[in-house]
Amino acid sequence: MLLTEYAATLARIVDDYSNTELIVDSTVAADCRTAKIGVIRGTIIFVDGSSLFFTEYLDLRYRAEKLTYSFHYQDCDGAMLFRYDNARHKPACDFPDHKHLADGRALRSEVPELSGILEEIMGYFL
Repeated sequence: MLLTEYAATLARIVDDYSNTELIVDSTVAADCRTAKIGVIRGTIIFVDGSSLFFTEYLDLRYRAEKLTYSFHYQDCDGAMLFRYDNARHKPACDFPDHKHLADGRALRSEVPELSGILEEIMGYFL
């Protein structure tokens, strides 16, 4: 898969969720280092003013591998509601893939997909 194809897939996912009328604006952009390596960045603004900011640094040469990622969801005032990432932290986190909660805890997680994150966010609205 090419990076541009991956970005188009993410854009289609966002478009599908836009049909719920809970998304008021969105962007998805690819910064290609090569045809199969690069960064995807996106922003999704929801009807209540909350926002999802995401970045995935991908290597798609052999399989879809997220080298680094961050999915940061915040309320309309900028307060974090949750964030999935695999960044190294100080003090060190016991697991590379984790979810930060608004109360400051970090929990082990799987490498997330945008569709799963959007499902989680839709749960806040329902």
